[in-house]
Amino acid sequence: MFRTVPVARLREIDASRVCLIKPSALGDVVQTLPLLTALRGRFPEAEIHWVINRELAELLECHPCLTGIIPFDRRGSWLQAARLAAELRAREFDLVLDLQGLLRTGLMTAATSAPVRVGLETAREGARLFANCTLPETGPAVPAHARYWRVAELLGVGDAPRAAEFVFSKGEHVWARKLLAGLRRPVLAIHPGARWVTKRWPVEKFAEIAARFAATFSGSVLVVGGPGEFQLAEVVAVSAAGRGISHNLAGRTTLKQLAALLAGADLLLSNDSGPLHLADAVGTPVVGLFSCTSPGLSGPRGAQHALLAADIACAASYYKTCPHSGTAHLACLVDLTTERIWQAVIQVLARQPAVHTA
Repeated sequence: MFRTVPVARLREIDASRVCLIKPSALGDVVQTLPLLTALRGRFPEAEIHWVINRELAELLECHPCLTGIIPFDRRGSWLQAARLAAELRAREFDLVLDLQGLLRTGLMTAATSAPVRVGLETAREGARLFANCTLPETGPAVPAHARYWRVAELLGVGDAPRAAEFVFSKGEHVWARKLLAGLRRPVLAIHPGARWVTKRWPVEKFAEIAARFAATFSGSVLVVGGPGEFQLAEVVAVSAAGRGISHNLAGRTTLKQLAALLAGADLLLSNDSGPLHLADAVGTPVVGLFSCTSPGLSGPRGAQHALLAADIACAASYYKTCPHSGTAHLACLVDLTTERIWQAVIQVLARQPAVHTA
């Protein structure tokens, strides 16, 4: 039986080896990044390691507050899982933070045998059984970014800067600057993809916005996404071609290249997805589309953004597939009209003095 650790003790512990377990997904990892600065401030001499999916690990490379990265292969073999468990045990962590809260991360937490194993109230699949300190006010009604920051607050460093930090290589900076230098302003980045079909605003509507933007501003459209989203992105990119500068970069950037590119854009239009949070982290305003998810719970902080939610009974239901048929099928996506999104794009651009919206 694990010995329970009172939450109040977190303000007093003096850890020398800290493990943060947050393997995925992109948006959640980005929203967790500010915690690194707080942890380094709370434990200035400690080793701080992060367990993360291998395909996302590059985001953490060279981070000044991080000692090491422990890559996790989600589809790895049992032998790889055993090796990971052995590595976690061998590092003799004092404090482990399971911010994923799934069975696999609960097992990672247990493998460490750390004396203090912190979990969140959102943990499921039995993951809470492996934590001995569950943080209050971290349930599903609390925004994701606020849940992760509760760790900092209960460690006594909630007043630390809440900014994500990325360390770009010279090559990544040069690549982004070179691409952006050839673009006409304003620059609209668009991410039309999402893993859940219920999050995916119709690509034809994204294409309509892209064409209207190019015709109105004679600006540039950059369509971004993962390797499997190239064809989806191509529909959007082609719609803006001939009216302005348009590039389909889906699957053609690393995560850090994408971050550097988004940092140079004037605005990102996106479904609720990882690139939306990446843009927020590098200081680029977003027009975010929330159909089956809630902007209050899943969206980024900040008045600079326009987060648009569907206004129907089943909106923010977090269904990965639509349970309705007939005219009610994917009605949340229909409710997000093209005109409403276009007006949000105009309004967000108008807040930026350097961008001409006439």
